[in-house]
Amino acid sequence: MCVLYDGRRLLVSVKNRSHLFFIAVLLFLLPWGTQARAESQYIYDFAKLLTKEEVAELQSLASELGMERNTAFIIITANGTGGKDIVQYVEDFYDEHAPGYDQPHGNTAILMIDMQERDVYLAGFKKAEDYLDSGRLDQIRHKITPALSEGQYFQAFSAFIHTSYDYMGYEPGVNPENLLFKWWFQLAASLGIAGIIVTFMAYRSGGRVTVNAGTYMNSHQSRVLNKYDHFIRQTVTRQKKPSSNSGGGGGGGGGISSGGHSHSGSRGKF
Repeated sequence: MCVLYDGRRLLVSVKNRSHLFFIAVLLFLLPWGTQARAESQYIYDFAKLLTKEEVAELQSLASELGMERNTAFIIITANGTGGKDIVQYVEDFYDEHAPGYDQPHGNTAILMIDMQERDVYLAGFKKAEDYLDSGRLDQIRHKITPALSEGQYFQAFSAFIHTSYDYMGYEPGVNPENLLFKWWFQLAASLGIAGIIVTFMAYRSGGRVTVNAGTYMNSHQSRVLNKYDHFIRQTVTRQKKPSSNSGGGGGGGGGISSGGHSHSGSRGKF
């Protein structure tokens, strides 16, 4: 650093001032860089099914809940897939756009609908492949298909984000729809057990009854004279087993993209 002092003024060299300018520029750009990274896109409404307000609300919801699950929740709508199967379209989207919560090709859950073919496909990559396996994605698809069929796209997309968030709170291999996990079932069971305990305590508080059928019976004089069993009739009831394939058909499962990324999956019609 070259510094000259004449008694009144301190002159800083041009080189030193350029360093200060460079540092100032970095400090100015740092907040913008952080903000740009935080504002990832989660809603791709190519079919124009949503209003601007609905897109903004879903974007905010996906960002908020995705932060808690470390997963990017993505919605894609399209009017045709350019001749691709919807599964391949989603796989290529993941390969090319490289979505993820904190890194490219990271934890991602995708819902895509094709308005032209009325197809719907759900996929889970990385962490979401384990926590949103094909079975859980089937359950989510069954939940949102009625809303999709009725044209309630915002409600269906919101339900996808919320339900995916909820399901990722359970360890893999557990059925999130099990009654044991429902708060209302737990409340009813607690009240039932409490009622049984109170009834038993009230019964015990009234004293025990010691008289029974054998109290006044003389076992030396009483005898069973005769007994017999008589078969009357047999009734067989048959019931058709309900189909588990609700919600517009389904299947598909997961797969591996051309870029080598494995994923879970569930597809159907709406």
